[in-house]
Amino acid sequence: MKKLIAECFGTFCLVFAGTGAVIVNELNGGVIGHAGVALTFGLVVMAMIHAVGDVSGAHLNPAVTLGFYAARRIPGSQVIPFVGSQAAGALLASGLLKVLFPLSATLGATLPKGGAGQAWVLEVVLTLILMFTILSVSHGPKEKGLTAALAIGGVVALEAMFGGPISGASMNPARSLGPALWSGRVAELWIYVSAPVVGALLAVPLCRCIRDSGCCGKMRPDAC
Repeated sequence: MKKLIAECFGTFCLVFAGTGAVIVNELNGGVIGHAGVALTFGLVVMAMIHAVGDVSGAHLNPAVTLGFYAARRIPGSQVIPFVGSQAAGALLASGLLKVLFPLSATLGATLPKGGAGQAWVLEVVLTLILMFTILSVSHGPKEKGLTAALAIGGVVALEAMFGGPISGASMNPARSLGPALWSGRVAELWIYVSAPVVGALLAVPLCRCIRDSGCCGKMRPDAC
């Protein structure tokens, strides 16, 4: 139960801070700026890894949870509870933002600026890079402390910086689910549910090709 509460709260903070920054930026004439929004996402991910990483692993993302399962880092029994907790945290955050900012039409929803195909491919690649980084820094001597948080938070900020103007740089079905459902902008939601999952799953064989054989494919003693 502690793991599920940690995932729910961590995802709540991610969506509340990240999409909250998008909303504040839109409603106040771009006062934060695109770089500021990207940095907000990276910083909140970094903070949550430090805050709840030792409890649940700080997945904060259904695609990451599925990627960890495919890499045999977590047992299958954790997948549905984790994903449910992450979705609940995202919905709570977007619901609160809707109350706080009723004038926001999208609540920070991820929407493709070009074609759906372009956004889908970009989301796959962005999530592939993110998941590969997560798998790499959560294995071996780099697993603990500041290194993992800096690397993962840095990748989130980096990818949001250049991918955000095109696809929204979601990389996270829960991050997109909350704003989409509360704002009613669900037509493009399929992009942000399917593409991150595909990208995260593709990162697992890539990790196996690059890193040692024990990285992805053998259940770790601490996985339960």
